[in-house]
Amino acid sequence: MNDDKTLLIKAKIYSLLDLALSVPISYSDTNLSSHIEEGKINIFQATVKSSNSYGNKLYIELYLPKFNLYIKGIFFRVTPYHFKSFAIGSEHYIQGKIERYNDNLQISQPKSIKTINKISPKYKSNIKQNELIYLIERYISKQSLLNEGLNEKEVDTILTLHNPKSINDIYSEKEYKDEILNDLKFIEAFNHIKKLSKKKRDYPPITTLNGDISEFINALEFELTPEQIKVIDDIERDFKSTTKATRRMVVGDVGSGKTMIILASIMIAYPHKSILMAPTSILAQQLYDEAQKHLPNHIKSTLIMQGSKKSGDLDKFDVIIGTHALLYRDDLPKAPLVMVDEQHRFGSKQRQDLENMMNSNDKKAHYIQFSATPIPRTQAMMNSAMIDVSLITSTPFKKDIESIIIGKNDFKELLSHIEYEISLNHQVVIIYPLVEASEKIEYQSLDESIEFWQSRFKNFYYTHGKDKNKEATLIEFREKGNILLATTVIEVGISLPRLTTIVIVGAERLGLASLHQLRGRVGRNGLKSRCYLYTNNLPNGRLEQFSKTTSGFDIALLDLKYRKSGDVLDGSIQSGVKNRWLDMASDEEIILKAKNRISKNNLP
Repeated sequence: MNDDKTLLIKAKIYSLLDLALSVPISYSDTNLSSHIEEGKINIFQATVKSSNSYGNKLYIELYLPKFNLYIKGIFFRVTPYHFKSFAIGSEHYIQGKIERYNDNLQISQPKSIKTINKISPKYKSNIKQNELIYLIERYISKQSLLNEGLNEKEVDTILTLHNPKSINDIYSEKEYKDEILNDLKFIEAFNHIKKLSKKKRDYPPITTLNGDISEFINALEFELTPEQIKVIDDIERDFKSTTKATRRMVVGDVGSGKTMIILASIMIAYPHKSILMAPTSILAQQLYDEAQKHLPNHIKSTLIMQGSKKSGDLDKFDVIIGTHALLYRDDLPKAPLVMVDEQHRFGSKQRQDLENMMNSNDKKAHYIQFSATPIPRTQAMMNSAMIDVSLITSTPFKKDIESIIIGKNDFKELLSHIEYEISLNHQVVIIYPLVEASEKIEYQSLDESIEFWQSRFKNFYYTHGKDKNKEATLIEFREKGNILLATTVIEVGISLPRLTTIVIVGAERLGLASLHQLRGRVGRNGLKSRCYLYTNNLPNGRLEQFSKTTSGFDIALLDLKYRKSGDVLDGSIQSGVKNRWLDMASDEEIILKAKNRISKNNLP
């Protein structure tokens, strides 16, 4: 059994269904052909009737008794083996592709095989073929698959794939038959969700939280969207549990109002403490400013960042907001609510460390993660097997952003638009693919472009990822700037209320999710805005599809389609899982069916 375990780990097989889904990539079919099929591999019984050699070629005539038919065979680069094996009168089971030449049937390089009427699977794996076959024969059976929760039809599909009686049972025109493909998709989804469900562990909360949020809600100058209200209701219900500490991820598009959910969660936690960690000092400062602006005066907040002065006794604050500097404070008080904004920008260890700092014996803090990277509903359903997921698909106000694909010939018009926007006291950002010049990329770099823009516009700024002063530059630009040159450093981060134009140079080089995050920087307050997608690669179908929608959730689906689904799960949940048959962009019903079966049957 220990040897089996070593083999399974080496093959990266972690569940019985992983093993079941390690289906053959092809088959060796040695069943005798029932009829002659031109252009295809045939297997038939034959007797050599004549043999002649010309130069380095050997020509033989084969008689096929089943079909009462003669067929020519040709060997190239003949060896003594061919003369001996295919002597006149010798009988064979011949395998090869039959083609018609000058109205005669012939077969090139006919192969004499010893075993007939057998279909042998061929596997691709990190372990040897015979080792994988041994594991499958030992562990995959009708009963073991039924015990996993599959139904009779799904079990029969798996068993047929590993041990088919006929290739026609599996393929239709070299593709899996529809019913087999649908079963494989379901089993793949079922397997992923089951594995995630096993990882989910519930712990009791440090305390229940049931603070009153009415004072906060009534003081807002705007109404919350129905989706914001629903997520807040879900969180209120989470916090009241006496047996289960919350583990929830709130996923919303750029500008969907996640900050209000953060503040509402703080209100529900009050009079207990809340801790909120953000990936950058700019974002931490913005969240602190929002807390100061919208939370009631009696709720005291403080801000902790690298290099900031100690705030004295942290116990006197109700809300502690900070960057990863929080992880290095030995005076951080215990808080029953921990929140992480832009969670994907932290390592899993950093997120875990903050959560662990708050834990008390076997009890855990309520934990909410926020992400501005929309994911498809299909992916949310998968992830929710391990962590509760809330999607915010709407925004408090409709953004008025026009996405325009441009090339070199459109530069004059672009320049005129930039001048016009700056005359209205609006701001412009131009994103470059690289800081320094490179022969590998056909676009200008940020460094090469500085002189052109600086000579034409006042209040000009530039920054990039390696710029030690980038955060100070962004803050100064927000207050005083007209035009900013940058790399994708501003993809997530600072709010720029006056930003109405963004130009993305070499747009086709970026993923759709990154393009959407950059586009989301403009029009934050409803101002009519433009996103220019500058490319030398015209026409570009991917960019055209991107420009037709501003919904991050639609973009996430598009991204899946262009990436052929890629990872099934967000890297922050589980890495390394690749889907082979499941199409995350369109197989929502199959995923829902798999999830419902696991929930209904309470499967392990």
